[in-house]
Amino acid sequence: MTTKLTVALALGLTMGVSGTALAQGRSHFGPQLGYNFDYEALVIGAQFSAPIGQHLEFYPSFNYFVVDGGSAFALNADLKYRLPMEGANWLYLGGGLNVTRVESGGFDDTNAGLNLILGVESRKGNVHPFGEFRFTAGDGSSVQLVGGLNFTLGGHN
Repeated sequence: MTTKLTVALALGLTMGVSGTALAQGRSHFGPQLGYNFDYEALVIGAQFSAPIGQHLEFYPSFNYFVVDGGSAFALNADLKYRLPMEGANWLYLGGGLNVTRVESGGFDDTNAGLNLILGVESRKGNVHPFGEFRFTAGDGSSVQLVGGLNFTLGGHN
């Protein structure tokens, strides 16, 4: 029940922010796939990106970890900063908050942490491939690599 409530809350917050971002015309949404080295697990997820400044974006995401004999997922509320160097707007840094929940064999645990992100993303067209390194510090620290596609919502600036 707690897991469903947490996911519903995260989706609600994402949809609330998306209305504001659509008005600005540069928001993105898309799937991601990767690997978490600490959980030794495939990562399936999605992210949303909403501009809040010239180089700054609100960047919530959800990750589900494919683990044996249980379940694990993470909710992230990050900020993504695109480096304002001419010719290098494809590079970004970021950070924010992470909540990870793990359930296995009657054991369940929820940990909060801080994210550090380094990523690259194509900025041409309406579909943007990306790759990202994410380090989460705190109880249950982890490292993961993901890649995916971001689809432009609304017009593209």
